[in-house]
Amino acid sequence: MKISSMFSPGKTVFSFEVFPPKKTSPVETIYETLDALHTLNPDFISVTYGAGGNAADSSTCDIASIIKHKYHIEPLAHLTCINSSREDVDINLQRLADNDIENILALRGDINPDLPPKQDFAHASDLISYIKAKTGDRFHLSGACYPEGHQDSPSLVDDVLALRKKVDAGANHLISQLFFDNSYFYSFVERARIAGITVPIEAGIMPVTNRKQIEKMVVMCGASLPPKFTKIMQKYEHRPEALRDAGIAYAIDQIVDLLSHGVDGIHLYTMNNPYIARRITESISSLLQTGA
Repeated sequence: MKISSMFSPGKTVFSFEVFPPKKTSPVETIYETLDALHTLNPDFISVTYGAGGNAADSSTCDIASIIKHKYHIEPLAHLTCINSSREDVDINLQRLADNDIENILALRGDINPDLPPKQDFAHASDLISYIKAKTGDRFHLSGACYPEGHQDSPSLVDDVLALRKKVDAGANHLISQLFFDNSYFYSFVERARIAGITVPIEAGIMPVTNRKQIEKMVVMCGASLPPKFTKIMQKYEHRPEALRDAGIAYAIDQIVDLLSHGVDGIHLYTMNNPYIARRITESISSLLQTGA
């Protein structure tokens, strides 16, 4: 089932993201996480791309196949291109097709300072165009978007124009980078719609449960921290359980507000933590059922 068919008036799509185990761990270690997550009935589960952008790493496809064939939930397999040649992408596309995976999140990927980028694909829009030209409608293609603008973009206008290129190339669904201030997301959606981007946009929400996690996320994606959020981190940073619960509560508050504004979907970055995913899902389940 393609993700594009999941969106309909009055329905809020609800999805999770997981990541492959570390290289030193067997792929089977993800079973415990998936055993718990699948009982929460998400519409789909995305799987991040294998570390290093190595085409020989089949972990993303392996986990996506488990999600589809064992748990009967649609997977969304991430595919990055900054460290991939056309041949590498072809290998991954064939691997996904062989496992009956229908949904791909096409990304540029993070630049590794120790690994010179390959030259076949400079942007995610290039990857989307290539997949579309090569496979037609075989795959549903999703793209990433950035409520506060991509860090490499010179302006918000340039950022939304680059996003329009992804959609024009064939992306028919977008998932946002994490954010902690909903006003950024609402302003972004307004810019996107003005620019003629009409595809569904899911809001990416990450529950922050420790200070190290948030510091890493801010460096990686440049998300702004509202005063309310900063005060929570400062007050509970030395009380791990309290900080976890406060982070969950903050994420729930964000989601409730997003649902009340009629967001197309919620994409929860689970960090492979079923406890947090369950707490949040159970808190908002009645809102999702009523199409809030």
